[in-house]
Amino acid sequence: MALPSPALSTPAPVVLAHEKWFVEAPGAYPTDWGFFLSPASLAGAAIAVCLAVVWRIVALRGPRPEVAVLAPLGRLAPWVPRLLAVHLGVSLLALSVTNSYLAPHLSLQDVPGGGAIALAQGFLGVWLISGVRLRPASVCVVALGPLGLALAGPVAVLEAVDLLGVALFLALLPPSADRWGARPVDAEGLRTPLLALRTCAGLALIVLAFSEKFTTPALAVELLEHYPALDLFRLAGIDLPDEAFVRVAASVELLFGLLLVSGAAPQVAVLVAGIPFNATLFFFGATELIGHLPVYGIMLALLVYGSHPHLSAVAPSLRVSLRQMRATRYAGDAREESAA
Repeated sequence: MALPSPALSTPAPVVLAHEKWFVEAPGAYPTDWGFFLSPASLAGAAIAVCLAVVWRIVALRGPRPEVAVLAPLGRLAPWVPRLLAVHLGVSLLALSVTNSYLAPHLSLQDVPGGGAIALAQGFLGVWLISGVRLRPASVCVVALGPLGLALAGPVAVLEAVDLLGVALFLALLPPSADRWGARPVDAEGLRTPLLALRTCAGLALIVLAFSEKFTTPALAVELLEHYPALDLFRLAGIDLPDEAFVRVAASVELLFGLLLVSGAAPQVAVLVAGIPFNATLFFFGATELIGHLPVYGIMLALLVYGSHPHLSAVAPSLRVSLRQMRATRYAGDAREESAA
């Protein structure tokens, strides 16, 4: 199977990596839905879905938290909104410095008014880092999504929806003004913000599994050919065709996305997914770190909430609880006003 090969700007692993961040012309790679619709790719996707369903069924019958030794992490729960705000703020500020919008590969260089957009994005980043009344800042970040639709299209926005998911979480549950941003919350008040965070994080991975692998195999195969050491099967002595490896990588990314949306056994899911996410730092350096800061914040939030003896009960919830969330929000706002 012959695949075109646009020039590379730097190496990138195939599994759980944003290939588009590290190529000169990601749009030059052809979209090939036939690759996904082949029996092998459909089988890989079906296996990922089945594993996610089985994972949820088994996890919901097990203890919570599922890894008792990590229970002390639950003490960080009140500070999760503040930590997420810092992760998001630093990411936005760094993207603005590099003249990028929402993701490292979305350049503002040739966009009319790109300088002003970068400045506004950087201002929001500084605001989020400051920790001062972050609900308006978070709403403004959420509004970056519709602007991204006009600048880069729906696929690019969906690929960065994890970043917007952090902003949505903070709009629903911002840090408070007391105790360095601590925001106590009960399980019902956390249910909806955490569901939004999980859904956006998982959706980003699911979209990437398709946009960078299942429907653009040329992109992944090119990277693999330049850096064959990334093929773990080959290192283990298993001669797997490049296209087969792409299918495996896409299926794994799809599986991790579904596990994040599910929220079942969040401690184990985060620990397993954290291995490839952190391993890519060795190859990518600062670009990967900056681009994945929102993801690292999301993984930290899931790990902390999943380790809390009471809040872990809503980690896998798929139900929205708007009434209780509003009550929690008003109580938090009252505390913030009194502190001010």
